[in-house]
Amino acid sequence: MTNTPDQSPLGKSSAYRTDYAPELLFPIPRQQKREELGIAGTLPFFGVDLWNAYEISWLNMRGKPQVAIATMSVPADSPNIIESKSFKLYLNSFNQTRLANTDALLALLREDLSTAVGAPVHIALSTPEAFGQVKMGELDGLLLDRLDIEVDSYTPAPQLLKANFDEAIIEETLVSHLLKSNCLVTGQPDWASVQIHYAGPQIDQEGLLRYLIGFREHNEFHEQCVERIFMDVLRQCKPTKLAVYARYTRRGGLDINPWRSNYSGPPPRNLRTARQ
Repeated sequence: MTNTPDQSPLGKSSAYRTDYAPELLFPIPRQQKREELGIAGTLPFFGVDLWNAYEISWLNMRGKPQVAIATMSVPADSPNIIESKSFKLYLNSFNQTRLANTDALLALLREDLSTAVGAPVHIALSTPEAFGQVKMGELDGLLLDRLDIEVDSYTPAPQLLKANFDEAIIEETLVSHLLKSNCLVTGQPDWASVQIHYAGPQIDQEGLLRYLIGFREHNEFHEQCVERIFMDVLRQCKPTKLAVYARYTRRGGLDINPWRSNYSGPPPRNLRTARQ
């Protein structure tokens, strides 16, 4: 049977297990939402979902608590996403679990998460002695939020996206901190900054900002919102190169940062922003 968001732990009372329980992970197929966007067959993008987990703890073999920060990179072409509350419940299941060392933790995380999403998940751990090396940074680009616009619609409207097809091709990076969407199941607000890099006809900035603000009352998971933005910009503005990257603020010790691109290049740096 295919998992659906309404069957997930979201919006339901949950018992917090403190013993290792990989069965708590709740995968949801990506394809249904992609079909909504008209995506079938070969994906028009590649990318990753960068997850940062700040509340990981377990016990060493003598029962002493250990802590770490984990970074997980889930490929965009994996069949499934993991529903975020189930991810938190799963991570909490390590709280009273004794493990020999960080390698033992990494092995379990890799196996369980890769099995859940249906593709290899890359995982890195930062232990307390390395916390000082965890860097922060903001998304670079021209700030759309500087524009003094009037807004009266708060649902995504692709028709707001326009480009100047009569002038020379340009390449630029645009940023907004005004992206807000809502959880698909609970309706709880999700806050993000978004970066759009493209090469092609110049995109009308006021229309793009209105379009992004239009997600304010839209219910969809983080990964799905980024793919919707990518597809709408690609279809309406027809850039030859396009990358969309969103940094969502954390909830329950987790932040999710999807990146989608249609041109070759390394993924963006996983730098925590001020709001994260």
